[in-house]
Amino acid sequence: MEIYIVQPNDSVDSIASQQGVSAESILYNNQIPFPYRLAVGQALLLTKGDAPAVSPDLVAGGYAYPFISSYVLEQTLPYLSDLYIFSYGFTAAGDLIPPVLDDRFLIEAALRYRAAPILTLTPFGPDGQFSNYLITQIVNNPTAQATLIEQLLDTIRQKGFQGLDIDFEYILPQDRIAFADFVRNVRQAVNELGYPVSVALAPKISDDQPGLLYEGKDFALLGAAANSALLMTYEWGYTYGPPMAVAPLHKVRQVVEYAVTRIPPQKLSLGIPNYGYDWTLPYVRGESKARTIGNIEAVQLAIAHDAVIQFDPLAQSPFFHYQENGREHEVWFEDIRSLQQKFNLVLEFQLRGVGYWQIMQLFRANWLLLTDTFTIQKQPDL
Repeated sequence: MEIYIVQPNDSVDSIASQQGVSAESILYNNQIPFPYRLAVGQALLLTKGDAPAVSPDLVAGGYAYPFISSYVLEQTLPYLSDLYIFSYGFTAAGDLIPPVLDDRFLIEAALRYRAAPILTLTPFGPDGQFSNYLITQIVNNPTAQATLIEQLLDTIRQKGFQGLDIDFEYILPQDRIAFADFVRNVRQAVNELGYPVSVALAPKISDDQPGLLYEGKDFALLGAAANSALLMTYEWGYTYGPPMAVAPLHKVRQVVEYAVTRIPPQKLSLGIPNYGYDWTLPYVRGESKARTIGNIEAVQLAIAHDAVIQFDPLAQSPFFHYQENGREHEVWFEDIRSLQQKFNLVLEFQLRGVGYWQIMQLFRANWLLLTDTFTIQKQPDL
């Protein structure tokens, strides 16, 4: 496969003729809808000849809510080794709270495609936000913790899960060691069923990095406590922040460089964002709010406004500007160029795999590029 950047006056037919590929493959790979318009600067994935030799096996995980469309799920599962079902909560007493919507169809679909269905545990409070009160209660109360672990084991057995992911955020600094002990206790219990436990890690770049996202997560302790860890290497550009790349490569690299000094690289997966943001300018801190958009949607937005897609050399991410209703907009998203650079980091540091937040929107070129770069490992491991 090759990456082609759309030039002025290009069309699908002209690119197909020049590059020796079929127009149909261009349309399919890149999800180009009728009337098949292109944006200048758009990155296209072209399928040329036989696939090259592949790299060692990779674990590829993706998070999904139970309201994912069946079509998107069926199109994505062939490329996943792990499906993280989002999410299960718990009370301060340790009682497990299942998702509001029935998640059995997700589990059954994952098993059909030989992907491991993973129970994702989150400490969401009544407001739907991460609650460090709930975290404090569960990691410091042995009785509540024992109740939660037993209910987790029962749910894994009854529903057919093949692993568990602990996604806790905003952990208080004083709970740092207790949280790592909690992860270890859960891992020991779930491992006895024959299944692995992973933990999600905020994108730290040093042991003493300040901030509520970072201080409660000790990379060395958590790397030892869990079977594997996901680096949440995204959200530099975020809903309430200033316009910038969601996962700028130079920032992502800093996180990986630090993480591998605390956790063996074969236990680490790189977080990949499957979305972008559209900001209305000017950005005003405390007032502005970016709109979340899909990567395919971003390209269609550029086409609709005749915007030229540019590529930032430092962030290694695409962006563009457009005008609407007298206001300027700035859009940052992911394309196959930015994804290829992230896959190269996985190869460079010999990481365990990748984990996508999230797979609710189909981005076919990403999955084709991923399998062109790696062989996807389809068996859960400890």
